Amino acid sequence: MTVDPTAVPIRPAVSVIMVRDGESGLEVFVQHRVSTMDFAAGVVVFPGGRVDPVDVAGAEAVIVSDPELHRAAWQDSTIDDWRVLIATAVREVAEETGAVIDPNALTPWANWVTPLGQPKRFDTYFYVMAADDALAPQHVTTEAHTSEWLSVAALLAAESAGELKLMRPTFVLLSELATFASAAAVTAGPRAIDVVRPDEAR
Repeated sequence: MTVDPTAVPIRPAVSVIMVRDGESGLEVFVQHRVSTMDFAAGVVVFPGGRVDPVDVAGAEAVIVSDPELHRAAWQDSTIDDWRVLIATAVREVAEETGAVIDPNALTPWANWVTPLGQPKRFDTYFYVMAADDALAPQHVTTEAHTSEWLSVAALLAAESAGELKLMRPTFVLLSELATFASAAAVTAGPRAIDVVRPDEAR
């Protein structure tokens, strides 16, 4: 039986790129997914996950100091209320790392749609945030076997050497982050969001 790849639903999801300054340059908090997952098995990812009904229900409680930043960034979003994305980000980071993040710390960064041919497809909204000393994310998720801070340069070098696997969006976003000298530079201002749709992803 042939499965129509266009019949796979595209679900909204959120991923949070936590950055900090390290001894060898910019660092990010990543998770090494277990090999038994039915999506993105064995790859290195940022904390995150799909939008759940609880996020939709909790969106009205989300308050940020600059709502226009988020409204403008996600103006082409398939989500009617950008606050749903922030609610998802806060919940997923808490569930996967134990860290409680301030919604005001989140800066919209990118939007990627999973290409055709995958068993699951997501419309993923990426945020960046600078992690202070008090945040202290930990490894608490069962979807990954390890969670850790690694330098952007080390991650890209390990991917090039075949020592770990990165999905295309993760690789591109890390390559972009490699051009920044500090966490403060990453989160310094608003960023224009160009949606990467299936026909553009590789």
